[in-house]
Amino acid sequence: MGIHLNKRRFKSILTGVFLLGFLSLATTSGLAAYEGKRLIPMGNAVGINLQSEGVMVVGIPEILADGSSVSPARQAGLTMGDIITQIGSVHVSTNEDLKSAIDKLDGSPVSVTITRGTRVIQLVVTPHKTEEGRCELGLWMRDGIAGIGTLTFYDPETGVFGALGHAVNDSETGVIIPLRGGSVTRSSVTDVIQGKAGMPGQLQGTFNGESILGSLTKNSSNGIFGFMDKNDMINGKAALPVADFSDVKTGPATILSNVSGTEVKEYAVEIIRVYSGAEAVGRSMMISVKDPQLIARTGGIVQGMSGSPIIQNGKIIGAVTHVLINDPTRGYGISIENMLNTVLNDTNKKAA
Repeated sequence: MGIHLNKRRFKSILTGVFLLGFLSLATTSGLAAYEGKRLIPMGNAVGINLQSEGVMVVGIPEILADGSSVSPARQAGLTMGDIITQIGSVHVSTNEDLKSAIDKLDGSPVSVTITRGTRVIQLVVTPHKTEEGRCELGLWMRDGIAGIGTLTFYDPETGVFGALGHAVNDSETGVIIPLRGGSVTRSSVTDVIQGKAGMPGQLQGTFNGESILGSLTKNSSNGIFGFMDKNDMINGKAALPVADFSDVKTGPATILSNVSGTEVKEYAVEIIRVYSGAEAVGRSMMISVKDPQLIARTGGIVQGMSGSPIIQNGKIIGAVTHVLINDPTRGYGISIENMLNTVLNDTNKKAA
């Protein structure tokens, strides 16, 4: 189910932790559209509430609670990762919609419309009717997700923000959650589980679901994006120019991260490899954490730090996205160009 809780402790659940299942993030060369573009690098940890468009199947039991009946959904061909958008003539967006639609069934076969990848499929499911007269489809569902991630940039020209540098995927199925709506809220990091070889660490913290900073408009393989409603978080922060990816070089750089309370600090890293061509699928650069303070606090890169902006030679060059599971001091980053190509290209062309 979707999670909408106030002032609760949350683990950071929005960061990929190893190089499996990457989507294509191949570096492009369209930065001319952003010539002269300046963004405010952020680094703030925020709470992220994301609601899916439709209800995602996250589990299908072999046998129903009566111990003998096979799941009707399984028999009809539904599978984990399917997104239910309609039952009969009833549109489904939330778990509550799904429950209401099922409550109206009488046990007769019913059409169920799902999205599977890029395809829209219609299946026929014959519900199981319990002794009490309730209908069951035999599914475990989720209509949203909540956790902690890091803001990458704020665009003072458009009010657009970017975060994470990768998509929010369902934790059970790995499917990118189709966005119906969502928000980012103020957050405070209360604890860190340090990263170790073979065991990724994570930020833990609290966020208040009522202290909304902005709304989400896009969940993509290059990050999540939206519009900032309250921009007081940028007070005292200077805008920096955006780097052309061809300007990114191996050598010293820094990242901005929030690993304690609400304080954003700058930490030393090194760009140890820049990827191009076929090698750039899923990554733009490899980084190595060099800052002894950050290593002492987190062990390196941990879950929840994805989205931390990377700065080199006074320019924003990208964002942290993943950590190497066997070496928490190393990880991958996406270029700022890829993030901007996802969300600002049309905006900048119109502005020009």
